[in-house]
Formats: sequence, structure tokens, C-alpha cells
Amino acid sequence: MNVDFILYIAINTLVVLAIAPLFVSMIKKVKAWTQGRSGPSVFQTYASLRKLLTKEVIYSPSSSRIMRITPLITIASILVAALFVPLIFVPEPVGGIGNIILFLYLLALARFFMALAGLDAGSSFGGMGSSREMSISAIIEPTTIIVFAALAFVFKTLNIFDMVSRMAPGLPAAPTLILISISLFIILIVETSRIPIDNPETHLELTMIHEGMILEQSGRNLALMELAAAVKLTVLMGLLINLIVPLGLATSLTLIGILIAVILFVIKGSILAGIIAIFESSMAKKRFFQLPSLFAMAFFFSTLIIIIEVFS
Repeated sequence: MNVDFILYIAINTLVVLAIAPLFVSMIKKVKAWTQGRSGPSVFQTYASLRKLLTKEVIYSPSSSRIMRITPLITIASILVAALFVPLIFVPEPVGGIGNIILFLYLLALARFFMALAGLDAGSSFGGMGSSREMSISAIIEPTTIIVFAALAFVFKTLNIFDMVSRMAPGLPAAPTLILISISLFIILIVETSRIPIDNPETHLELTMIHEGMILEQSGRNLALMELAAAVKLTVLMGLLINLIVPLGLATSLTLIGILIAVILFVIKGSILAGIIAIFESSMAKKRFFQLPSLFAMAFFFSTLIIIIEVFS
């Protein structure tokens, strides 16, 4: 492991932790504007996380060690997955870091323990949220695999670093890449439990999925779960941004280059956060049996891309 990669680990982790709450607040702010409200401050998520970190952690009497270790495993899995998506600059890949398959396994690991924690407390709401999450996962995971397989076919590699490196010069987007960006956007919405899949701002028992699984979490544990969700959103946004609009990635480890790359990523991420907010504001949450129709669009586009790449 060389010095550049060690610096990459430190910088990428610090950047994603610092920026993730901002994008969550930006989505809420734009959604409020579309509804004619002023909305919360763009720094509200930071304040909420800081407040939760000072609160006491309370566990259900029926809970086991699963409830205690899940926040740590979840945030650790998502932060390691964040290393697979270069946000600021692209180093030489080391070991398996950057591999798409391992990236998907890390996301699945975090989801698995969140579902276990939802069941562990013995709450009917938590169990219902976990059941719904696993039902959706059973449908969306094959689609997710096909979407990332299409990425591998387009770029002729399984490594995300290599994909971003090939797009870094700012090559014009190919038609297949435009199609796959739509599929990635759908995966982003599903994986982060946004509308129309789920409503992250609701606590109604008939609608909540992600919120149901973390309903029994409190204090710093809840802060870790909320931060993990924000980091996951930022990582998937970064994957979409740097594959479609890669301009702005630092080409060398200089202070000025890193600062410019961070500023440009914040700007591009804020634009994408606005698009997500407008997308959510333009539709209502779908009924459970209507969700496969959305997944089918991503599956169709990705399958079409694979067919085009195979026979071209």
C-alpha cells in the first residue's frame, strides 16, 4: 500500500463524512421550496446528528447484542464501501478495493444487519419494516446486479477506479452510458429508500420501511444509523456523478487540486440533490405491489445495454 492510497483513504473518508449531511439537508430544502415553504437550514442535519450524539442510548429489554453492534457494523460497512467510489481523485487500486462485486456485498451486509436489528427489538413496527425491506431487496437485488453488470460491460472492467479513470478526461457520454445513468438513478432512489419507494420523513406504520427498522434506535446509535444512510446516499450520488460528469477530479495530490475537486463535487452533488428533490416532489409514494414496475425500467435498460455491448 503506497502513500498516495493511504492519503486517498483519509481524504475520501473525511470528505464523505463532511459532505453527506449537507446533501440530505439540500434535498429537504429543495423539497420545501417546491411546496412553497422555506424549509430547514442546509446545516440542520449536522445539528440533528450532533444533538443525537449527546443523547442517552436506550435498549429494549428484549433486544440482544445484535441491536448493540448493528450501528457499528452498518457505519463501518458503508464507510468501507465509500472507499470503492473515488469522489475527489482516483488512486491506483489496491487489493480488492474498487471491485463492484465486493462493493455490492458491503451494501448488502449493512442492509442485512439493519433488518436483523429491526427484528431484534421485538417491535411490531420494526418487524414490519424489516419484512418489507427484505421483500424489496429480493426484487431489486437482481436488478442491481444487472445494472452493475452493464457498467462492467460498458467499461470492460469490474473495478470502479478504472471506470472513473477512463471517464476522467471528460469524454462525451455514449448513448449506452446515458441509458445506464437512468438505471443508476433508479438504484440510487431504491437503495436510499427515497420516494416513491419509501418516505424517509414518515413515521406512519403503514408506509415506513427504513424508518421502521431504526425506530428502536436511540442516541448515538441512531446518529450512526442516520449518518450511515447519508453516507450511502453520497456514495451512490458520487458513483453516478463521476461516471457521467467526471470533470473536476483532481489529477494530483496537491492542496489546490484537492480543494477545487471538493468544491466542484459539492456543486455537482448539490445539483443532483436538487434533481432528486424535484423527482420526489413530482410523485407520491407508490403502493407496494406497484414497485416492480419501477425496477423493471432499470432492468430493461441494463439488459439492453448488455445486449448492445455483446453484439457490437
